[in-house]
Amino acid sequence: MFRPKTCLLIQHNILKLKHSRIITTIAANCNNASSTQLSPSSTEQTTYKGTKFKPITQATLSDLPKLYKELSKAKLAGLVALTTMAGYAMAPGAIDVSALLCTTVGTGLCISSANAINQWIEIPYDAQMLRTRNRVLGRRSLSPLHAFNFGVLSGTAGVTILATMVNPLTAILGASNIFLYTMIYTPMKRASIANTWAGAVVGAIPPMMGWTAVTNNLDIGAWVLSAILYAWQFPHFNSLAWNLRADYSKAGYRMMAVTDPKLNARVSLRYSLAMFPLCWTMPYLGMTSWFFAADSTIVNAALLYGAFKFWRKSSFTYITGFNDGT
Repeated sequence: MFRPKTCLLIQHNILKLKHSRIITTIAANCNNASSTQLSPSSTEQTTYKGTKFKPITQATLSDLPKLYKELSKAKLAGLVALTTMAGYAMAPGAIDVSALLCTTVGTGLCISSANAINQWIEIPYDAQMLRTRNRVLGRRSLSPLHAFNFGVLSGTAGVTILATMVNPLTAILGASNIFLYTMIYTPMKRASIANTWAGAVVGAIPPMMGWTAVTNNLDIGAWVLSAILYAWQFPHFNSLAWNLRADYSKAGYRMMAVTDPKLNARVSLRYSLAMFPLCWTMPYLGMTSWFFAADSTIVNAALLYGAFKFWRKSSFTYITGFNDGT
């Protein structure tokens, strides 16, 4: 049997040995970590490989044109401006290239203003949707104040160009469209499914602006062009909203595709049918030849066929929960 002093000496040596092993292990780990940090390639692999993280950087002067183009939704704005040019070309009267240019530029600036202010209002909601969370304001490439100022300045410039270079009536239509889009349509998206009808009015005004730029009058031709684009937007937008209904629901938007899918499909079908008489009205009023009636009937028949398939498929999906309507 060991004496007490001998036992204490043995325990002390065992603890000393364990302590030295722990220190050796910690030192080895620290050396490995320091060597890893000194290697740039290993840092990149450890930190950034397989991720989409990007640090927020301050926008430079050279970045602004690209960011403004994205903020104004330039592709969409260009298509809308094209409908204004079509209205200008369809209107009776002499074609003035400078007036057409001023009408197109002024309308484009009004569109850019509406899109920028819309994104400024919807920053917290865009961040919740896969489709919109990487927009300029969502990824903080521009500050909200910067985007709002851009919207106000572009809208002011657009309305001023229309008022001074075209005519006051076209300027009033441009200013009204900015107001309808930002103050009526945008808040309604979270309150009522009627937002789709309000948004369709916004899209129907630009061809009317092209017509008034020539005639300075809201006669029957302006209303027919506006009505055609108004009706066309429902099969176009409702089908897109159906594909994005999960995103809209997550962000709290009250779209027909979310709250009433069957109504969403019926409205698309209904306005696809309305395209036929609206297009036939144009040759009847002498706006086009009767060849347009024949051509538009073929195109509208294709639209109606797609709307009918969409109605069947969405109704089947809503009832059964399956995505295939066969």
